[in-house]
Amino acid sequence: MPYAASLSQLGPTADAVESVCAEVLKQLNGVTPDLSFVFVSHHHRAAFHELAELIQQRLKSKVLLGCAAETVAGGELEIENEPAMSLWSAVLPETNLLPFHLEFERTPDGIVSSGWPTEFKDLQDDIRAVFLLGDPFSTAIDPIIERLNTDLPGIPLIGGMASGGRGPGENALFLNGNHVGFGGVGVMVQGGPQIESVVSQGCRTIGHNFIVTKAEDNLVQDLGGKPAMERLQEIFVDLPERDQELVQQGPHLGIVMNEYQETFEMGDFLISNVVGVDKESGAVAIGNRVRVGQTVRFHVRDAQTAHEELHALLTRSVENSDAAPRAALLFSCNGRGTRLFPGANHDAGSIQKRLNTVPLTGFFAQGELGPVGKTNYIHGYTASIAVFRD
Repeated sequence: MPYAASLSQLGPTADAVESVCAEVLKQLNGVTPDLSFVFVSHHHRAAFHELAELIQQRLKSKVLLGCAAETVAGGELEIENEPAMSLWSAVLPETNLLPFHLEFERTPDGIVSSGWPTEFKDLQDDIRAVFLLGDPFSTAIDPIIERLNTDLPGIPLIGGMASGGRGPGENALFLNGNHVGFGGVGVMVQGGPQIESVVSQGCRTIGHNFIVTKAEDNLVQDLGGKPAMERLQEIFVDLPERDQELVQQGPHLGIVMNEYQETFEMGDFLISNVVGVDKESGAVAIGNRVRVGQTVRFHVRDAQTAHEELHALLTRSVENSDAAPRAALLFSCNGRGTRLFPGANHDAGSIQKRLNTVPLTGFFAQGELGPVGKTNYIHGYTASIAVFRD
C-alpha cells in the first residue's frame, strides 16, 4: 500500500498545487490515489474556492479531504505564519471509502445532522476509522461524537477543526473537487490498512487518585468526601515549586477511562481543563461531565511533560505492533508548536523520529478529535495522530 506526501512553501497557489501534486504522483509511480488529504495556510485564501478543483484536475484522487489551517505540517516540518500547502495520498486496495458532508439544523428536539453516508446503517465491524474535518463555527461536534460512539463503538474518530479563521465563513473545507464553507467533511475507511490512533494530551499527574463522591454534570463537588478544592490544596503544599507554578497557571483533572485496570498510567486519563471554581463550596467545574464513583487525578501541563508523553505513546505504538508504520496524519492543537515548545517542528519531528520517517501531513486545529480508551472526544492542547500500517 504505497503512501506519499509533499509540502510546498511557494506563495503562488498554482505553483504550490503543481509542486505537491507532481511530487506525490512521482512517489506513487503515477498511480491514481484512492485517498488524499490537503491542508493549506490562509496565505492561499484568494484561491480557496478553486483549490480543490485545481488539485483534482492534476491528482484525480478518488476521495480528497482538506481544510484551511493556521499552521500546516508536512514531513518533519510545521510551517507557522508562512505560506504552506501539504498533500498526502494513499493507494488503498480492497478498501471502501465513504465520503460525506455533514450539515446541521436546530430543531425543537435538538440539533439534527444530515449528510451521513447512505450505507452508514449497514456498516459492519470492518470500519477502520472515521476521519472528520469541521468548521468550528458551523459544526455541532457533540452530536457527531455521541452518534459515532453509539453506532460504531470502539471505532476511532480522528481529525480536527479548521483553524485560522476569526469568524463564520473565514475557514474553508475541501471535499473532492469542491470548496465547502460550512459544516463538516469526512470519510469512513472500511477495510484495507490498520489505522491506529495515538492521542497525546500532554499532561502528567500530581498527587494521587481520588474517587468522586459528589458531582453534578461537569461540576466536581467532593473528592473522597472532601470539597475538590480542599483536596487540591492538600496536594499543592507538598508539590515542588515548579509544579506549584504550573498549578497556579491552571490545573487539569484527569478522568480514568477504564476503571477495571489495576493501575492507571499515561494515556489512561481523559484530561479536562478546570474552567471555574466555586470558592464558597469548594467545587470545581471542568470541561467534561463527571459522575459519582469515577476515579480522577489532578494533572499539570508543560512543554517537557508534553514532549515526554508524546515520545512514550509513540514508543508504545511501535513496540506493541509487529507491522511497521507506513504513513501518518497529524492533528495538533494551535496551542502547541512554538507556543508551547522552545523550538519549532516538535510534534512532526517527534513522529518522524519515532516512526522512522514516513509520509506525513497534518495541521494545527481549533479542537482535535481522537479517542481515549475506546471512546471518542474533542480535545484541546492535544496531538491526535493516525498511524497507518499494512
